Amino acid sequence: MATVQELFARSEKAFNDHDRAAMEALCADDAVLNAPGDMTATGRKDVCDFLESWWQAFPDAHTTLRDVHYSGDTFIEVGTFHGTQDGVFNTPMGDIASTHRPVSCEYVNICRCNAETVASQYLVFDRLQLLEQLGLIPAPAATA
Repeated sequence: MATVQELFARSEKAFNDHDRAAMEALCADDAVLNAPGDMTATGRKDVCDFLESWWQAFPDAHTTLRDVHYSGDTFIEVGTFHGTQDGVFNTPMGDIASTHRPVSCEYVNICRCNAETVASQYLVFDRLQLLEQLGLIPAPAATA
């Protein structure tokens, strides 16, 4: 039986390595992922499709971990997502053509695990910040 700490370490490595096979092995058959924009992915395939869509939109996608907290069967990951949008970004509002812009967005991912897999994820990030960095909406004026 894997520890929550081991599952987190494998999950972080699989995401940063863009390793779909490793992510599928980590994902429960009936896994659920909730993300901003009322997005819900249900089942191993849908959850991994969601993650892979980020790798396709941001071919250099990677995360920088700021902190991780463990409690029972849960880990809470706090970090920064980095990437350059050189691919089509599939969103709930429609597809976004490549902007070739870099992004750096804070996120929190709350993951509940079972014996060997991640059963659920609740991902939180600032969609407005992401869209500003992609140049799709005006960024706020700089303050003096």
